[in-house]
Amino acid sequence: MTEKPRSESSESPLTSADDPSQHSPAPVPVEAASVLTSSHSGLIARTLGQLRRPIPGAHPRLRFEMPPDAETEPVPPKGTDSSDATDAASRKAATTGAAGRKFRSSRPAVSLQQPIYIGFMGTVGVGLALFLYFMLTHTEQLLLWIVTALFIALGLDPVVRWLEARKVPRPLGILISLVVLVGIVAGFFATLIPTIIEQSTQLITNAPSWINTFLNSDFFKNIDTQYHVRDTISEQVAKFFQDSQAVGGIFGGVVGVGSTIANGLFGALIVLVLSLYFLASLPAMKRWGYRLAPRSRRDRVRRLSEEITGSVGNYVIGQVCVAVLNATFAFIVMTILGIPFSVLLAFVVALLAFIPLVGGMIAAVVVILVALTAGWQTTVIYAIFYFAYLQFEAYFISPRIMQKAVAVPGAVAVISVIAGGSLLGVLGALIAIPTAAAVLLLVKEVYIPRQDKH
Repeated sequence: MTEKPRSESSESPLTSADDPSQHSPAPVPVEAASVLTSSHSGLIARTLGQLRRPIPGAHPRLRFEMPPDAETEPVPPKGTDSSDATDAASRKAATTGAAGRKFRSSRPAVSLQQPIYIGFMGTVGVGLALFLYFMLTHTEQLLLWIVTALFIALGLDPVVRWLEARKVPRPLGILISLVVLVGIVAGFFATLIPTIIEQSTQLITNAPSWINTFLNSDFFKNIDTQYHVRDTISEQVAKFFQDSQAVGGIFGGVVGVGSTIANGLFGALIVLVLSLYFLASLPAMKRWGYRLAPRSRRDRVRRLSEEITGSVGNYVIGQVCVAVLNATFAFIVMTILGIPFSVLLAFVVALLAFIPLVGGMIAAVVVILVALTAGWQTTVIYAIFYFAYLQFEAYFISPRIMQKAVAVPGAVAVISVIAGGSLLGVLGALIAIPTAAAVLLLVKEVYIPRQDKH
């Protein structure tokens, strides 16, 4: 019998078992690895596409978009003849002109020989002015909320832009800024409310003993013997509780305080929400405002607006730095001297430091009055240190921090703060100096060059 020749592929089991290469996994080719990577990336892309799709049955929210800017002309594709591009541009201009003439009135201009029409339109103008005045006077609180929210948004915008420069997305930067702001306000009230409750409880507990001590003193006994004060007080108290209107006035006062607190909380919520919306849409609001200006002056309006809004933001950031340094110094001195309620008073000093020119003096008076409870020596030492710091702040700290924010003469700053405080209270005093800086900038860049041309 002839034996069949063995092929190279048919090896014995021993030979295949002895070969260690048969047990090691085969290396994956580069082409297969690239295929796997592309498949994973394709899976991720499909997943993101699925997440970006709208929910079935949901309609996208309509957005009011600005028309395209006329400055940006469409670039003709490569290989297109210039004559074809010119013809297309002329046809587009003709279409646009026809559309513009569609909404253009063919009525002739108004002349002075139409007294009835002029009188009617003048009456309508006066009526619109009166209606606008009525709306402004009856929406004063809403306007204050809007101005406050816009001021906060302009103040936080430099922080958000700084975070954007550090590769932080703008929504996350806005969230971080607002969380920090809300945390500071919440920390202030978390320190204030327990202190008020504690002091009120001590007052209610000690009030009867204080009253009895005063009534049993020799001073009150002498006065009572001469003027019968005790009998007079008893009669007045009895008459007060017999008067229903007086008792109702107390109840109404309690209700009024509750409604004031509720309105304050509601206003704070409205300001927070408006600040969030303004801060999120501030770039879009600026673009909208720039588009309302004529195209020939749009660059100048953009430059002036950016400088004004930047000065407001830098002013707020500078005031925050000054207030933090002021409160930190006051807290350290109060802690060393043992002045009570040092944490709460530090918050008060920080809030009052935002008021230009007079905020530091008011904070000093408040802390000095509290320090009197610890002794006159403590009060004198704190007054010396704090007033020395105010001088150091005025000549060294504020000029270096505020040099990039606003440059307002001293007399203009004082007058603007007084006028703003008289019109809008504390808010008016806060925004007075940035407003004065904006007016001075407009006078410098717009009014004076126009006057120099004549």
